[in-house]
Amino acid sequence: MNYSISDLEQLSGVQVHTIRIWERRYNALEPMRSAGNTRMYNDDHLRRLLNIVSISQTGLKISQVCALSEKEMNDFLKKEIDQTVSNDAHFEYYTSQLLKYGLVYDESGFDELINKCIHDNGMITTYKQVIYPLLVRLGLMWRKDDICPAQEHFLSNLVRQKLYAAINDLPAVNEVKSSWLLFLPEAEGHDIGLLFANYILKQAGQKVIYLGGRVPLDSVKDAMQNKQVKHMLLFMVRSQPLETANDYLSELSTAYPENRIHLAGNGKLISELKLGKNVNWFQSINEFEHTIKNVLNAN
Repeated sequence: MNYSISDLEQLSGVQVHTIRIWERRYNALEPMRSAGNTRMYNDDHLRRLLNIVSISQTGLKISQVCALSEKEMNDFLKKEIDQTVSNDAHFEYYTSQLLKYGLVYDESGFDELINKCIHDNGMITTYKQVIYPLLVRLGLMWRKDDICPAQEHFLSNLVRQKLYAAINDLPAVNEVKSSWLLFLPEAEGHDIGLLFANYILKQAGQKVIYLGGRVPLDSVKDAMQNKQVKHMLLFMVRSQPLETANDYLSELSTAYPENRIHLAGNGKLISELKLGKNVNWFQSINEFEHTIKNVLNAN
């Protein structure tokens, strides 16, 4: 897949002029050129840029990171992958075996094993201890070029199917004092975390209006005409320019000052945002569960 330099800005959160500076000073990327001499980039360029951003957060200077060889960058990623290995051998077995089944497109093996894990441990524990580490490991393996996009899509869709099935098995929610609106902004498409939040809320007896991923702001505003909606939940996972993210949240916060806006996702990005008084950033699933308990106690 080919990308423009503007695409790289949106996907990495690194501004266009910064990418150009890194190219000129440190040979960070060597873009291709179109017939009109326009910079063009591919998946390898995107992986390298994401790795530069990630490794620079460990304290190394950009000049040092850009000077790293491909092997040295992969060594950094391997350390991150190793950190996803659970200290609990029971859960690590499930994670590694599910990954193995996914990489060879063995749906029946994946399905049988994850069903056993959910049966023995419940959906919430399975997500926390097995599915989430699996997804983190997948993302790192893609950046290390150990897997292809098809394998990642295959595994992600199997996880989605399990979450949809678990949500469908929950009893319908009828009378509640308030509802939750769940959505991802228009640039966000990875909805697995949002689906799991949907499951947690419905299991807690909360009414959910689920819009899914890549939702235009106008559609969010249409849904907010439902006067029962008191809580909004969205994820910001992709890196993006701070100004863009701040403007989006500011518009939501200003338009709905009486509503509680719950935010999760990219910790580095969110920590640098200006969060309104009605915006609650939860940094873990446990914090989210605590938030729900507070909502239930207040009703």
